Amino acid sequence: MSETSTQPSATGPAAYTPTDRTVPTRSRERAAYDRELVHAILDEGYVCHLGFVRDGAPVVLPTLYARVGERLYVHGSTGSRPLRMTGRPDPGLAVCLTVTHVDGLVLARSAFHHSINYRSVVVHGIAHEVTDPEERVLALDTLVDHIVPGRSADIRPANAKELAATAVISLDLDEVSAKLRTGDPSDEPEDLSLPHWTGVVPLAKGYGAPVPANDLAPGIELPGYLKTL
Repeated sequence: MSETSTQPSATGPAAYTPTDRTVPTRSRERAAYDRELVHAILDEGYVCHLGFVRDGAPVVLPTLYARVGERLYVHGSTGSRPLRMTGRPDPGLAVCLTVTHVDGLVLARSAFHHSINYRSVVVHGIAHEVTDPEERVLALDTLVDHIVPGRSADIRPANAKELAATAVISLDLDEVSAKLRTGDPSDEPEDLSLPHWTGVVPLAKGYGAPVPANDLAPGIELPGYLKTL
């Protein structure tokens, strides 16, 4: 990424354009390209899986990410493999990034039709190291606030040593698709009379009560943004 690169606008067509890589070969009816839906799925997650090829073999790494407009920021270290592979100067690294939410366990009458209800996003593109100082600050603050909104304003900013050890990779949302499964099991007609329970076991994300650190100084109260998380 050049020093003069700018953040892509969040405006644009209501849907991403399907490509050969974003149209699934199976269950095409579950694919979606709606921009707001893609953003909602991405914004709900915390961990993405970043896939790339290293020495002719596939590598997939779990890591934190956050979205700003039509760009994803992916957290890493200066010694991470994806960052080293972007090269100097940065020609970029071909990647595939995925985010998945599991919403329910789908229990059918047959083993074959057991499944899950899910929402997922797959992004193909060229990832670049973020080198512009202002964009790096934006990216790092966004990563913190994506975990807990409002947190970046309530902590010590990274110092020069910490910034030197921290890397951020950007990936523009251009070649993107979502895929979803909802609803009941899809049993075969001849299995409908079998005496087995069938249905969906919903899964839901939740937050427990914040647990203070053992070395938290007395008198420091729970911040309001955590009370309303």
